[in-house]
Amino acid sequence: MSEQIPVRNITPPPAKGGESVDLYASREKIYTRAFTGLFRNLRLGGGAFLFLLYFGTVWLSWNDRQAVWWNLPERKFFIFGATFWPQDFALLSWLLIICAFGLFFITVFAGRVWCGYTCPQSVWTWIFMWCEKVTEGDRNQRMKLDKAPMSANKLLRKAAKHSLWLLIGLVTGLTFVGYFSPIRDLLPSLLSGTADGWAYFWVGFFTLATYGNAGWLREQVCIYMCPYARFQSVMFDKDTLIVSYDPRRGESRGPRKKTADYKAEGLGDCIDCTMCVQVCPTGIDIRDGLQIECIGCAACVDACDAIMDKMGYPKGLISYTTEHNLSGQKTHLMRPRLIGYALALVAMISLFGWAVFNRSLVEVDVLKDRVLFRENEQGHVENVYTVKLMNKAQRDLTYLISVEGIDGLEYEGKHEVRAAAGEVLSIPVELSIAPEKLPSSANEILFKVQALEDPTIENDADSRFIGPSVR
Repeated sequence: MSEQIPVRNITPPPAKGGESVDLYASREKIYTRAFTGLFRNLRLGGGAFLFLLYFGTVWLSWNDRQAVWWNLPERKFFIFGATFWPQDFALLSWLLIICAFGLFFITVFAGRVWCGYTCPQSVWTWIFMWCEKVTEGDRNQRMKLDKAPMSANKLLRKAAKHSLWLLIGLVTGLTFVGYFSPIRDLLPSLLSGTADGWAYFWVGFFTLATYGNAGWLREQVCIYMCPYARFQSVMFDKDTLIVSYDPRRGESRGPRKKTADYKAEGLGDCIDCTMCVQVCPTGIDIRDGLQIECIGCAACVDACDAIMDKMGYPKGLISYTTEHNLSGQKTHLMRPRLIGYALALVAMISLFGWAVFNRSLVEVDVLKDRVLFRENEQGHVENVYTVKLMNKAQRDLTYLISVEGIDGLEYEGKHEVRAAAGEVLSIPVELSIAPEKLPSSANEILFKVQALEDPTIENDADSRFIGPSVR
């Protein structure tokens, strides 16, 4: 029979008698060792790009304003050349659904690479771990420092580490708030003490949240708080790329000299150096098999490959591979579920792009007066409406308002209105018609609005014209 990947059982044993089971184990501090390798370089490159995107975008300008700005008081959301309003909330829902399906697709294909390379929790945690190494030394030095009694040297190193953590947290909090309150105005107002109280609160909140999550909670967020770790098992199949140890090649484990004939001693390629455990940010032993704590960062792959190089063995004892590959079977790259997610993603992204590029830059809503109809001085049947017009463009425009649907309908009110960028207008309109020209007592009509400067900016809204019963 083909050998299967061992899966670590994390279910606690059943309680005996009156014993209770604690589902949450107290945290044991993880001391990670520094390492180098291909996947570390990929993670550094990806992290640098995400940092540049997050910290850099907030400083970009577009038409004399911040390029990306969520203006909550005015309910305007600026993303470079586009302005979105609460009425465009459906687009946000679409975007979140697309992101969810994208996550499902990448998980089925390559496991938890999102967690290992691009999740903010992981990216900030790696930065905080680097600060730890710079201020307190590598793994063994940090372990000795924590066990040592308090001294001036220990106090200085600990203070430097926490100062760096708080500084990164502060910059993170300032940047986040800067997306909601223009950062070029936010910083001077915070320093001068003239900023709104909520600005100080949210900067402080996100500073402490970053400090706590990346500095103290770390892997606890991934193991206990993040739901992704819990539902990932239903996304995986035996063709999913996961970080795995090859037991057929590695067992039996044991130390040996580099020049020894370890095969004759019944040993595998694993020298039991535990380097894969020492570099793991969640503190697991990948040799125990697939575990929900594994975030797919491939730190153990880099560490193991370095040891294999030193020993003169082939790389890949720990690698990105599949269950089928480990058991000697063929890996099926294209399978129905992966193809289904891919097709769904393509369809949703196409529809989302079409919706964004074809959304109207003028919003029209028509409110009919509560009085169904009335008779005016000419003896005509008259209905009263309020046309709500929102200019969603980023420039002032003149709009032409017209009505169609009934022949002979007379329009009283402004036909042309000027609306500033982002302005909402309420235009009263009276429509009237001779009673004998009414086709029925309830008639469908259409209000049309079009920008004179750009005829492609148009929209319409339907309503009803009510009259007396027609015999």
